[in-house]
Amino acid sequence: MIKIRRIKAKRPFIPTSIPGASYVINQYVGCQHACKYCYAKYMGKWYGYEKWGSWIIVKENMAEIVKGKYVEGKVYMSSASDAYQPIEKRLELTRNVLQNMDKSIRLVILTKSDLVLRDIDIFKEFKDIEVGLTINSFEGNVKRSIEPFSPSNQKRIKALMAIHQNGIKSYAFISPIIPHLTDVKKLIDETKDFTDFYWFEFLNLKASGNEFKRWLKQAYPESYEIISNKSKFERYMNEITEIIKNAKIKFRGIVTHYPKMRG
Repeated sequence: MIKIRRIKAKRPFIPTSIPGASYVINQYVGCQHACKYCYAKYMGKWYGYEKWGSWIIVKENMAEIVKGKYVEGKVYMSSASDAYQPIEKRLELTRNVLQNMDKSIRLVILTKSDLVLRDIDIFKEFKDIEVGLTINSFEGNVKRSIEPFSPSNQKRIKALMAIHQNGIKSYAFISPIIPHLTDVKKLIDETKDFTDFYWFEFLNLKASGNEFKRWLKQAYPESYEIISNKSKFERYMNEITEIIKNAKIKFRGIVTHYPKMRG
């Protein structure tokens, strides 16, 4: 049972240090996708909640306070949730925010859900918009264990294709990259014909939390051994970086968390 808490937001756009953006907009906090490795899990402490995926904060006035607001630089949707998590199908808060947002704002959307296709009509009204899907190679037991409620990767890839076919700038965020679990080359090969650019991110083991660390160590000890050993992980990152560079694709950056970004 998802706990839903409705609050009033004070302002729509918050400055951010996220690569490629100047501001974030979070009409939701918390996410029903319940990804075990999610870096935003810590936010539960701010609202008095524990288990990630069991609660959602709904900023019910966001569609109103975004009216008439403009900021310079790119705005990223979202950093504390997925704007197209399942509850959005019923509430349509994201859609209402987009409808009321200044269409000259430079907007960047990232999601794991093919529900994003519902709002293509609004995307076409923006002068500068980029819509991306997070993709990885998690399937079967792996996906059920660490991404239990997100749409399948195939649905996300099809959504990415549809976005591109509708003339909207599309990007793939390949994340998290984990040794033996994420096939970066295969993902590039499957998507490069309809992806305008890429972002890549290696797993941030520290930010993924203790529960995920325990799962990875027990279920995939070889992966854990590489990612928890700095020299082995750096060697692995260099190998993947070469694959990316040899793919002859456009990419904005490779986030390594060690501690800088390559790109």
